[in-house]
Order: sequence, then C-alpha cells, then structure tokens
Amino acid sequence: MYITKVPNRNSPPAVLLRESYREDGKVRSRTLANLSKLPEHAVEVLRRTLKGEDLVSADGAFEIVEGGSRFHGHVDAVLRSMKRLGFFKLVASRPCKERDLVIAMVVARILEPQSKLATTHWWRDTTLAENLDIEVATEYDLYDAMDWLLDRQDRIEKKLADRHMDEDGLALYDLTSSYFEGTTCPLAALGHNRDGKKGKLQVNYGLLTNQKGIPLSVSVFEGNVGDPKTLLPQVEKVQRNFGIERFVLVGDRGMVTQKQVNELRDIEGVDWIGALRPPAIKKLIESGAIQMELFDERGLFEIEHPDFPGERLVACRNPQLARMRAIKRQSLLDATVEELTKVQAMVQRGKVHGREAIDARVSGILKGYRIRKYYRVDIHDNGFDFSIDSEALRAEIEEEARGDSRLRDRLTARYGKHMEAITKKLDHLQERIKRGRLQAEGDIGVRVGKVLNKYKVGKHFKLDIQVGAFDFTIDHARVDAEAALDGIYVVRTSLPAEHMEADQAVRSYKQLHNVERAFRSFKTVDLMVRPIRHRLEHRVRAHIFLCMLAYYVQWHMMQAWRPMLFADEDQKAKETRHPVKPAKRSEAALEKVRTKRLPDGSRVHSFRSLLSHLGAIVRNTCCCPGAVSDDATFTIDTKPGPQQKKALDLLRTIEV
Repeated sequence: MYITKVPNRNSPPAVLLRESYREDGKVRSRTLANLSKLPEHAVEVLRRTLKGEDLVSADGAFEIVEGGSRFHGHVDAVLRSMKRLGFFKLVASRPCKERDLVIAMVVARILEPQSKLATTHWWRDTTLAENLDIEVATEYDLYDAMDWLLDRQDRIEKKLADRHMDEDGLALYDLTSSYFEGTTCPLAALGHNRDGKKGKLQVNYGLLTNQKGIPLSVSVFEGNVGDPKTLLPQVEKVQRNFGIERFVLVGDRGMVTQKQVNELRDIEGVDWIGALRPPAIKKLIESGAIQMELFDERGLFEIEHPDFPGERLVACRNPQLARMRAIKRQSLLDATVEELTKVQAMVQRGKVHGREAIDARVSGILKGYRIRKYYRVDIHDNGFDFSIDSEALRAEIEEEARGDSRLRDRLTARYGKHMEAITKKLDHLQERIKRGRLQAEGDIGVRVGKVLNKYKVGKHFKLDIQVGAFDFTIDHARVDAEAALDGIYVVRTSLPAEHMEADQAVRSYKQLHNVERAFRSFKTVDLMVRPIRHRLEHRVRAHIFLCMLAYYVQWHMMQAWRPMLFADEDQKAKETRHPVKPAKRSEAALEKVRTKRLPDGSRVHSFRSLLSHLGAIVRNTCCCPGAVSDDATFTIDTKPGPQQKKALDLLRTIEV
C-alpha cells in the first residue's frame, strides 16, 4: 500500500490510499480510501508507517532537562553581527579569556544593560555564556577585562579609523555629560549638566565619528571641562594616532569658538566647519552684511566679512524654524508672566509685614502677661525671634515664695501655663508672617530668580524689586531684537568653494545630528551609560568605551534592519535634500508609521522590540527519558518564524 496525490483540476489534489496487485500478469492499482479530509500531519504519519518506520510519541521520545531552556535568538543575532564586522579581531587578534569577556560585556550592553554583577547573573539564562565559554566568570573577572580593554583602546580606535575614515573625510565631534550618584570618582565634578540634574557631579565625554555617524573614538574628561578645551586633543588624535593628515573637523557653535579657530588655522591639513553664535549673527545683521532680501529661494547665501578673515560664511534662513521659535518664545513668556504674577500676589498678600507692624503684634501678645519682661524679642523686616530668660524668672519665683515650697510650686505651674500660651501665640504669629507676603528685596529676588531660571527668558523682563513691592514688564524691544534672528543661522568654514559648495557645507554641518543620535542611544534605553556604577577613574573610562563599542555594533545592526524598523530606508535622499528646509521622511517611512505594518503585512518593529522578538528563540537541552548520563543530551533550537528568519537573514548584509 502507498499514498499518492492526484491532481483535481481547480480543486485541491485528492489524497488517496492505494495498493498494487497483479492481474493477468500485469501490475494494476486500486484505491482503498480517500484521505483528502485528513490533516496533513496525519497523512504524513500514515505514509511513514507504510514505509515501515517505527514511530513513537513525541512525549516519550525525549524531554527537556531541568533548567535546560535558555534565551538564544537575540544573542545569536548580535554575535552574527559581530562576526560580520570582524569584531573579535577588532578587539584582539588572538583569542584570550579577556577578549571573550569583553565580547560578552558588549553583547550584554546591547541586550540587557546592567551592572557587571547583574550581567554575570543575566547571561546564565541565555546561550551567551556557553557560546563564549565564560560560565564561571565573576564580576571581578569583568573588572579585570575592563582594565585589559582600556589598555587596548588606542589600538582599537586606530583599527576603527582605518576601516571607516579616509583622507580628506569629515570627522564629526561633540561632547556630552552623564551624572554620578556617588562623590568619590576623581573625574566627577560640577559642570554644565546636560541632563537637567542640577547639583549632581558629572563626567564629560566626547564622541568622534565619521560623516555617517559610525563611532571611531571616545574621550573622557572631568565634569567641569568646557566643550572648546576638548576640541584640539581630537585633532591631535586623528593626525598622530590615526595617521590621517588631512581631514575636515565638524563641531557645533559652542565647540568651534573663535579661540579654537585661531589655533586650527596654524595646523596644516585641518579644515573645519562650525557655526556662529547669536551675538556674532546679530552684529552681522546690524552692520547690513545679512539682509532679509538677500536670501534666495533656497534660503541661503554666501558672504565674506572682515571680522572673519579667510572664512566663508553661509547665511541660512528657515521660515518654518522661525515660526516654531516664535511660538516657543511666546509660550515661555506667557508661562513666566503667569509665575511672576503669583510672586506679585505673594508680595501683596498678608497684613503682617515690616518692623513696626511685627513689633505691635508681638507687644499685643505679651502685654497681657506679667512675665512679659522675661522675654527677649529680636524683630527684623521679615519676622522675629524670641527667647525666655529662665534664670531671671526662676529668681523671681523664689523671691515671691520666700521659702514656701507649696507657693513655689503654684507659681511655677501658673507661670509655666503662661509661657506655654505665649509660645503658642508667638509661633502662630511667626507662621502667619512666613506664609504671608515676601518683604525683603533679597527674598523677593530669590523667588523671582527661580521663576526666571525655570523658563530661561529672564533677559526679556524688566524687574522692579523693592522692600514690600515687586513689579515687572516685558522688554518688547529686546523680544523684537531676538525675533529678528529667528530661523537664521550662519555656517562658517575654512574650506574653499572649489572643495565644498555652500549647500554641501550646510549639509555637512547638519551631519552633527548623527553624533546627537549616538548620545541619545548612549544615555537612554538602548545602552544606558547611566547610572555609572564605578568610582575608579580607569573603570569609568573603560565603561564609557564599552558603551561606544556596543553602539558600533548596534549602529550596523540598525542599518541592516532598516527594512523592518520604523527607520527611513531612502538614505540616498540625504545627499541631495534641501540644505536649509527641515528634513522630511519618505512616503514609505511615513506609511510604516501610520499603519505600523510592513508592505507584506507584518509588524513594524523598533530596535528593542525586534531584539525581544528574536529572544523568543530558545535553545533547549534535551535527553531521552531515563538517561542517567549528562553526556546523553542534545540541543534543539526553536525554529525561527518568518520575521525572525528575515531579521537574521538581513544581518548577512552587514559589511565593513
């Protein structure tokens, strides 16, 4: 007997059970049963049985050993990416324990960023530890591996530069900071906190990338080092360490200051692209060098100015950006006015204020009590303090009692009740004064300062602060002067026009958004450089370098996965997009955002959600029932689903 499928015109094929027999010396066949309605797997079982195979129940064939399921898919995806990038040889050309631990820490930083101790616990639930043969590693082994990695940082960064940076290429550089919870790290210092954590110690670190945003190097500085002071060391690193003599350094207006420009002019082979700060732009407008009618249909024009010798200035105006800034400024002004009006009400509210009024209230409380003469009151503009001369009061009680202990006890009890009543009334008066109006100029100024610092538009207000009075007005002339600069920015560069056109200079400056994107990945849910759980300087440096290496791998994975993510796949459009107008996503990218679906109907992922989806692929360690030897085990991986398989296949497109 055998099973065969017979075509059935436009209907599904018929599945028939047949047998062969001989008749008159000829081989013939006949149908014994129509199996078309049976499920596919049932037909397959019958087919294999007819072939003589011995089939057993899946439940009885094998079982998963205790604790034998480990997350595998997301680990496999990152390790595949590393192999495509030659990441193992990038870290060290020869295999060693330290290299494996560094690889593991980079994988963990991408998948589950935690402390080093928590990392050693986490990877035991995955296949990472067994793949790299680090099951017995402790957090102290990781610390040693971090020290080993820091010693190799210069060599690794040199390899990255050799891969991804060419002579005459762009080098993007920017600086950010991350705060500490502790206080003992030598790098920790108070500085300009970009995380909005005032009063927190921080560490600064600068990231150097190529024009695509691929990280090449990271430098760590003390938390109080200003942006411009970190720029020239990057020039020295590129030329001396990387061996690249000619390149174009791109930094923002806070980084490439006039002082830095003067020093860059003396360095052969280095050109730069930066931007002017608002005071310099205002000066150009006031001198007539920048006039609104000079902006062409592209919203930019090129000028030269004696204040900037040897430089090309590209003035740009973005009307949409101007509207957005005007709306934001007005919102901040309205919010500030609302808060300052509350302060005015606080100053005007209440009845108890000034020395005379407070003195009158205190005297009114004390005059009803015989023991008022024993109170010492210090009255000032914003309140008063009081104390009791207990020794003098006790002496008077002794004098009145004249040795009569019963009278002494009665007087002590009576005066004690009086003191309790006075204290209660004076405390209540102090609370009224505290809740009432602000009076002293200093106190009013402190409260107003808090409001102005909150919304950062204090420069647009005129303040009149006096004792017991406060008033304010908006400086409309100053607001109008700032509004004249809305949407205008000026890109400055040392590159001659024959080397880079004005449009491309503006586009190159805007490439700094690639560094900003890296910082967002560093500091948010992706790599979580914070909290910094190290207190030794070299460990902090190694920790931040680990995060940079993790971002290097993540960057390439995200590029490969663009078709499955919310990312825009049309990257070539960036090279020809309008240099001034806001960037717009392609219609295909907008469609993914609107529908949350890919063209094939499958789900669109974020980088995090796609990693989680791959994490559903597990590796099971199995054995036959009743097996007593650990050697009699084997592994079975979950078969990837369509999206999981597509994600893994796309990683093959990663190229160095």
